[in-house]
Amino acid sequence: MENQDNYKDLPLVSIITVTYNSGHTILDTLESVQSQDYPHIEHIIIDGLSTDDTMKKVASYAHISKAISEKDRGMYDALNKGIKAATGKYVGILNSDDTYTNTNVLTKVVQTLQEDNDIEAVIGELKFVSSHDNGKALRYCKSVDWTPEKFKKGIMPNHPTYYTLKANYDKYGYYKLDYKIAADFELMIRHLYHGKILYKYIPECLVNMLPGGLSNGSIRKRITNNKENIRACRENGISTNWLRMSSKVVGKLKEYIHTNG
Repeated sequence: MENQDNYKDLPLVSIITVTYNSGHTILDTLESVQSQDYPHIEHIIIDGLSTDDTMKKVASYAHISKAISEKDRGMYDALNKGIKAATGKYVGILNSDDTYTNTNVLTKVVQTLQEDNDIEAVIGELKFVSSHDNGKALRYCKSVDWTPEKFKKGIMPNHPTYYTLKANYDKYGYYKLDYKIAADFELMIRHLYHGKILYKYIPECLVNMLPGGLSNGSIRKRITNNKENIRACRENGISTNWLRMSSKVVGKLKEYIHTNG
């Protein structure tokens, strides 16, 4: 990546990547950011004191703007540290096992954000891909029909595709650490429902994501996720219940059908 001083007229985009013993996946993530054709990127790594070779691999990439390795209170605490350390106009998150779908994702994101002065955020599509074959889609997650009213059904936009002004975190708040799984859901309620941040949908797949994540996997995790989603809605004045939350299962089934149909 060329000297960013040459691009000071372009808005700086801060990308936050949280790591912990991510040595087996981090190279793909680092390569993905480094290969972006948007020239004004600040890539921040927040590591939770990895015991593998994660930080050694991070140190081999010259494009990294900041790398902090220290004990934290979990992923959401690390994300808060990264966002607070960011100096960019816009902030996005790329997990340590995720990649961009192509080299012009951030260019598209910035172009969309800049085309209307009222737009303060973007959302897009993502796909879950096989860990054995990054080109094979296991599940395709759309946000084309999403509206803030869908929070009451436990449906939020694709969090890894959410880019917004750094100022919105200062204005509407960061991730709450008393949520184990659904802090991203609760944060987006504050930003997009209460804050009424004007967002624009990008009708493209922006991120490839490996299966897993805090809210995916065991039945216990899914129950915890639903409990926290209901709590997040109620704490923010959105009326919902278990039946409404359960209805999102149909939508998730359609995401799998989309990839196989």
